[in-house]
Amino acid sequence: MTTNDDASTSLSRLGRLALGLGLALQATEDFRDMEDTIEYAESAGVPAPSVLAPLASGTMVSAGVGIALWRLPRLATGAAATFLSVVTLTMHDFWTKDPDEGRGGERLAFFGNVAMLGGVLIALREAWRR
Repeated sequence: MTTNDDASTSLSRLGRLALGLGLALQATEDFRDMEDTIEYAESAGVPAPSVLAPLASGTMVSAGVGIALWRLPRLATGAAATFLSVVTLTMHDFWTKDPDEGRGGERLAFFGNVAMLGGVLIALREAWRR
């Protein structure tokens, strides 16, 4: 028989695993076509995109794995929260796009990132409770 604490712990672990793997696997997509990732970063005005785009993607892979395995959770969740906050506002600023220029795709990416940020902030709170 499980207690509420056991169930809560199991759900937290499952949630962290899903969130972390989702973040890490999504970030690995950037490495499949890094040239496009760099080009996209450059079009958004990112300075030194050939350095910062791979660095940001690598940071998210590491943060996602850290969250999934719950290793260095404060660092992992803090890195993910910082990444998502910056990237969401600067790279997916759909409100500045012309509707004919892929505004819908940027809106979808923006709100997807907002949802991931919500999960990361919950995990960040959990990391600081321990």
